[in-house]
Amino acid sequence: MRFFIVDAFTDRAFAGNSAGVVLLDEPADAGWMQDVAAEMKHAETAFVVTGGDGPKSLRWFTPEVEVALCGHATLATTHVLGGEQVYTTLSGELRARAADGWVELDFPSDPPQDTDDDLAGILPGVEITYTGRGVDNLFAVLADAEAVRTLEPDLAALKKTWKGRLLVTAQGDRTDYVSRMFAPGVGIDEDPVTGSAHCILSPYWSERLGRKELVGEQASRRGGIVRTRQDGDRVHLAGQAVTVLSGELHV
Repeated sequence: MRFFIVDAFTDRAFAGNSAGVVLLDEPADAGWMQDVAAEMKHAETAFVVTGGDGPKSLRWFTPEVEVALCGHATLATTHVLGGEQVYTTLSGELRARAADGWVELDFPSDPPQDTDDDLAGILPGVEITYTGRGVDNLFAVLADAEAVRTLEPDLAALKKTWKGRLLVTAQGDRTDYVSRMFAPGVGIDEDPVTGSAHCILSPYWSERLGRKELVGEQASRRGGIVRTRQDGDRVHLAGQAVTVLSGELHV
């Protein structure tokens, strides 16, 4: 079985978000895929069945759990396969296209729903102007981009109270918006660049900024840029990718 390590949402190696991509001739056992993802130790490893005709089965695993949607690993998979792809996933049918050095993903929109979650203990010392929830994410808006960049969340408190992911954002200073993503509950203290997060960020910021096409910066240590285009109940995400390693699995 061929495998690849791809840096997604970046145009240079050792930046953006790394993903494993494993090419399968036929569906594999979930326990085996979880073991491979744990061995890879990337935020997500994608497993795509390339044998047969029609849409390709695509699943994503962190080192600890299977997840329902992963943008950067889908981008990495499409970068490896090239061309236009249709995937069957836990989040329904997804379409992607690689062309001219970019990969565009067609994902479901996930606008946040208002909540009264008290995140002060998880996000100490910052002003929180809005809280909401998406399908799998807590969502918090801070007062400005600098607050997002310098944020030091209490990850132990987050893991104790919420098993999903916490997405923090503010209006951008260099792009339209800035964000960071924390997910200790699934084994990822901070995700470098999270494609699926922009399924929430795009509808939220498109409504507030009055534009359908935006550019977002995920301000992790590695960092990355995601272009978004809001299209009704869909979000089109675009990013670049670089393959840094390829090889064969022998297990």
